[in-house]
Amino acid sequence: MFERYGEPAGVREVPDPRPAGHGVVVRVEATGLCRSDWHGWMGHDPDITLPHVPGHELAGVVEAVGERVTGWRAGDRVTVPFVCACGTCPSCAAGDQQVCERQTQPGFHHWGSFAEYVALDHADVNLVAVPDDMDYATAAGLGCRFATAFRAVVQQGRVAAGEWVAVHGCGGVGLSAVMIAAACGARVVAVDVSPHALALARKFGAAECVDATGVTDTAVAVRELTGGGAHLSLDALGSPATCAASVDGLRRRGRHVQAGLLPSPDGTTPVPLARAIALELELLGSHGMAAHTYPAMLRMVRSGALRPDLLVTSTITLDAAPAALAAMGTAPGAGVTVIEPWGR
Repeated sequence: MFERYGEPAGVREVPDPRPAGHGVVVRVEATGLCRSDWHGWMGHDPDITLPHVPGHELAGVVEAVGERVTGWRAGDRVTVPFVCACGTCPSCAAGDQQVCERQTQPGFHHWGSFAEYVALDHADVNLVAVPDDMDYATAAGLGCRFATAFRAVVQQGRVAAGEWVAVHGCGGVGLSAVMIAAACGARVVAVDVSPHALALARKFGAAECVDATGVTDTAVAVRELTGGGAHLSLDALGSPATCAASVDGLRRRGRHVQAGLLPSPDGTTPVPLARAIALELELLGSHGMAAHTYPAMLRMVRSGALRPDLLVTSTITLDAAPAALAAMGTAPGAGVTVIEPWGR
């Protein structure tokens, strides 16, 4: 829990949550440490009310069930998209639960999963069953980083075999995007400032790597490596520099997908729109993934084409979470850190 933005968080004993009539309480077995959690801790998210418990990508076991829930019961192994949709608004009716007009997000709109228990809303719309042979540390990433990357690459980015895909930023979302794009038959250029991150990107299928500290212009480097520019490019980090480089590195009629958060004081980010006009580029946002679209991703995981388990590079206890959260601001790091509260 943190009581002030940007100041050290701490582990506290608090009352256990209770489920809403439409919701459940999940016993958290694993939760990912995401850069979005760092943004929330820094005060970049207006939905957070202090004091606050962060955490939004999780997997665990249903502990308690609201009286109106019909599809789930205590003991079920589950994960959940970080966007918990209402299921009834016009966006949900159209199948677009990831942009639900009345969405709630654990770790932002209410207390999250850096805890032993977390309450989740509208369980029948949002919960996703975790396969029996999948461990919780792997399943936690299906709530945010891996599903976010899957939608960005496959559903929004419309990746096709043989295309060049550039991924700017090789943290949890970026490395997931590298793996997914490569599994779909694309040729991937990974861009990062960390040699370790680029080594992991190469391991997960990147055909080319660009060390952003060793080139004057990463967009030029991407265009040179791809023979004119990427067909699809993702900003998986979220900064004005990586956003602009992603757009500038595209070929004619290319597609840019913004997956990384872009906080700024006035809510805007400079984008090279002159290039977007001249080359008829598509600029797309991507915001999580609806629960009903998970089967395609899970089929690829079951087949072995996707290996989200390989992305987990460290596991820590709940007591270590406050320091790890603070460290993300100076060293986002490569790979994925997972918190296992019950290991405390």
